Amino acid sequence: MNKIRILFLCTGNSCRSQMAEGWAKHLGSDIAEIESAGIEAHGKNPRAITVMKEAGVDISGQESTRVTDDMLRHANLVVTVCGHADEHCPVLPPGVNKIHWPLSDPAKATGTEDEIMVQFRATRDEVRTRVAALLDSLRIATASGGAR
Repeated sequence: MNKIRILFLCTGNSCRSQMAEGWAKHLGSDIAEIESAGIEAHGKNPRAITVMKEAGVDISGQESTRVTDDMLRHANLVVTVCGHADEHCPVLPPGVNKIHWPLSDPAKATGTEDEIMVQFRATRDEVRTRVAALLDSLRIATASGGAR
């Protein structure tokens, strides 16, 4: 079976897309090849690494990268995880599907460190739920011979 190639796209590839890449690799490496990238590359957010590690997923080895034409050509599915990336997503090659997840940006959270970490954990958990549902739907489509 050919694996589905998923690209998670965000503004800076520091939090949400990194979390999505980590969850997708953790939950779906059997059916998907996963990458993440940003319209820009801002580096990985240490809080994102921390909350993912709390959930048992190590994203510290992932890279914060800028999206390339090769990444877009290689993908079967592009998932934008913020409004900026959705609005500024490069034109996709024919046959590449796109879905949008309007996730809030935990890096913009304010307050005490505990309050900020609550936002990071909430985003982490929402990303996990969305990634798991996406992978389940892809498994069902693949099992039934549906289009990729």
